Amino acid sequence: MDKPQDEQEVEKKIAQYQNRQKILLNKKRSEEHRARTHRLIGRGAILEAVFPAVMEMEGEEVKAFLIALSRLPGAAELAEKAQNARDKG
Repeated sequence: MDKPQDEQEVEKKIAQYQNRQKILLNKKRSEEHRARTHRLIGRGAILEAVFPAVMEMEGEEVKAFLIALSRLPGAAELAEKAQNARDKG
């Protein structure tokens, strides 16, 4: 037995809204991915400008270098100050 016309239209509208929701969620994920990529590229460029030697390093070497830097005296305090300044303003 066929569904009434108005019930079919409601189901069609529901499907359209669900599809629109999927499209919007995909767009949001794409924008977030693009923003993250832009941020990572920018920070990588800053890292290379401040420490040109990292351009020749592999990923694990860069990681070890940054970990070593983070363990220098005063590094944790400096990072905390930067975080606090960012949180305030």
